[in-house]
Amino acid sequence: MSLRLFLLLNAISALFTLAFPLYTQLAFTLPISIIFAMGVLLPIWHRRYPHKKLKLTLISLLFGCLWAWHVLLKARAIHDNISVYLLVALLTVLFIGAIAFSNNILAFLFHALPVFIICLWLNGAEHALRLVYTFALPVLGIAIQHAIQKRNDNFARDLMHQLMQEQKALNDLSMLDPLTGLYNRRGMQNKLDTVLALDGCPRYILLLDIDHFKAYNDHYGHMMGDQALIRVSAALRDAVHSRDIVARFGGEEFMILINNSDKEYARLAAEHIRQQVYNLKIPHMFNERVATNVTVSIGIAQLVEGDIDSALARADKALYEAKHLGRNNILVSEEERPATTPCALTLR
Repeated sequence: MSLRLFLLLNAISALFTLAFPLYTQLAFTLPISIIFAMGVLLPIWHRRYPHKKLKLTLISLLFGCLWAWHVLLKARAIHDNISVYLLVALLTVLFIGAIAFSNNILAFLFHALPVFIICLWLNGAEHALRLVYTFALPVLGIAIQHAIQKRNDNFARDLMHQLMQEQKALNDLSMLDPLTGLYNRRGMQNKLDTVLALDGCPRYILLLDIDHFKAYNDHYGHMMGDQALIRVSAALRDAVHSRDIVARFGGEEFMILINNSDKEYARLAAEHIRQQVYNLKIPHMFNERVATNVTVSIGIAQLVEGDIDSALARADKALYEAKHLGRNNILVSEEERPATTPCALTLR
């Protein structure tokens, strides 16, 4: 857009100079004709070949040299009292550059500098200070404008980066349980969508519930209950591989997705988890039928063909039966379909 505006202004200025010359001497010059022709033809050419890129600085330098050539020819033809003409010529070129290149100090300098040098040379020392002031003022203004624009651009870029980071942080927080740091249901679903799209390795769902947790909360208080949940969550996370997914499913209930497993591996993993929680030795006097500390019961079900709802229903049924068997227990759902050949298994 800057280039098109620059060419338009040059074409109009050249046409005006030809139609209404400040001095009648040498009203028509070759450089002014070239400026007008290029100002008209270049936009047409560029529209026809939009993939061809034009160097803005080179174009501005070319037009600056053409204007300087025109000023030199015209000034030599005038002979007497050329100061007014030089000042008007310089102001014309500065006007074009200031409008077209308000944010491009380099292109502005390339366009205006040749004319400024010619005017300064032709005028001598008589009005040198006035010419320098006329040239320096817009240069300084555009330089300041460029610095302000660059600062604003950097501020906007930094602000956008900060907003994107905050958005990511908020998005992460919305997928994490604030108490335990585990995935919540939304986070679990998001991870499931990603994991299930990767490969066809068999997976198992573990549904865990802290035994007699309501009684624990009632007796020890909710603050102690929260501490118990935090410690149990850490134990669950440490008991499984990084490829497995642990989520707080609600209240004292947790869900674990065991990747790359068969039924025996899933059962061994569940036993490892049960033992890890038991080894925490969190006192629980209302759990005395199975232990004197916090324990968990676990239901296991195979995740078949990504049908998470069916797997959860079977795991929940197995968990319910495990509790009725006496708690601190593990039960694998009997409603299993044949599993595919598992990937390489290792138990921590």
